[in-house]
Amino acid sequence: MNLTHPFRDADGDKLREECGIFGVIGTREAAAMTALGLHALQHRGQEAVGITSYDGAEFYSHRGVGHVAQVFSANHLFENLPGAMASGHVRYSTTGGSGLRNVQPLFADLASGGFSIAHNGNISNAMTLKRDLVRKGSIFQSTSDTEVIIHLVATSRYPTLIDRFVDALRLVEGAYSLICMTAEGMIACRDPLGIRPLVMGRIGDAVVFASETVALDVVGADFVRQIEPGEMVQVDHKGTISSHRPFGVHEARPCIFEHVYFSRPDSVMEGRSVYEVRKQIGVELAKESPANADLVIPVPDSGVPAAIGYAQQSGIPFELGIIRSHYVGRTFIQPSDGARNADVKRKHNANRAIVEGKRIVLIDDSIVRGTTSLKIVEMMRDAGAAEVHMRIASPPTEHSCFYGVDTPERDKLLAARMNIQGMADFIKADSLAFVSIDGLYRAVGEAARNNACPQYCDACFSGEYPTRLTDLAEREAPEQPSLPVDKVA
Repeated sequence: MNLTHPFRDADGDKLREECGIFGVIGTREAAAMTALGLHALQHRGQEAVGITSYDGAEFYSHRGVGHVAQVFSANHLFENLPGAMASGHVRYSTTGGSGLRNVQPLFADLASGGFSIAHNGNISNAMTLKRDLVRKGSIFQSTSDTEVIIHLVATSRYPTLIDRFVDALRLVEGAYSLICMTAEGMIACRDPLGIRPLVMGRIGDAVVFASETVALDVVGADFVRQIEPGEMVQVDHKGTISSHRPFGVHEARPCIFEHVYFSRPDSVMEGRSVYEVRKQIGVELAKESPANADLVIPVPDSGVPAAIGYAQQSGIPFELGIIRSHYVGRTFIQPSDGARNADVKRKHNANRAIVEGKRIVLIDDSIVRGTTSLKIVEMMRDAGAAEVHMRIASPPTEHSCFYGVDTPERDKLLAARMNIQGMADFIKADSLAFVSIDGLYRAVGEAARNNACPQYCDACFSGEYPTRLTDLAEREAPEQPSLPVDKVA
């Protein structure tokens, strides 16, 4: 199931998780399994895809712009990507922008041998680190923040590669889940707060790592456990697994928006069914923000589970008032604004026979810029809806994310510019309400948000960032006056 929101492609009115990663070691079909796993993670990145494999002597890579099925064929998988170890990556771009040179996994020949890295997340001090590395002579081949890790490993003075890798990560701020390959085997790790997800599974003698459990399901692997925050897991070619905790123990802060939107509903995240959590968000939303209405209608596809929960709690019938076509290409590849707008209309159509004359509650996962919600409300009114009440299965998105999610600058976020009534007026809804942050926490199984030490990263709602944002602070710092220059007599 593709969870991207087709309404939003034309104008960027969408929060996008930036990457999905997958790796397997210990099977002769490593590249083929990686491609299948990446296909299950396609919703996490649809701009580009890459796979790197290792056959015991050489590393092989193939990368391309587009979906997994477009970039990889059987020829690529079986002839050009041999070996019993492979890792892959699907992406949108955050730092570095698009382009083939930024497509991962990134690979480098270090003094100790080949080193491949696939990264989900964002390094919030990459600009600062890169400037220092360039001053010392490093030459970068991409504009991706991930390449900073490679250069830190290459320049570390520790004797073993694993020690150099740990040394590099100690200098990194922000969010990362990583799958790395060396000649000795595979390394998987998460940042000390566990902001981005990573799980481990098994299929036969092979060990599998993936961003979500759904990728394990699709390849036929059994879920073993999640990689813990701050944990580094090594697997050698004999299948021996070792776990290290080089960064100490920290209070975990996994991204709560994984439960709201990013993850597939058939995944299990932090021990909880994503689908059940989304239904429960709808239950909390119905308790907090009831509406006098005839129908509950989801915005496909991401609003469906929350709409089911809202309908069950409120007793208002659930109906498919918006029908999505699954046979229309992505809007951003269309050549003109007119074509893009026409494509949006082809992707979704109001179910007039259901909507006409009815008071409806529309359920969506979030509001970013607000242009999407405006289009949807207008569609419902054009179809004859008597009233349109919008309910959102997340708190207002008031702050940008710096941990691997593509969000607009804060002044482009509707909730940062307007109060809720102003937002309702902007999208032309009869009423608008968001689930509270405590309601969201209840939906994921917490009694309430611990304001002293939040159980999740919810910075996009609260503005409370769990790590330093070095690059942002540097960009926002006022320019210092130039020092006076001594005159030479």
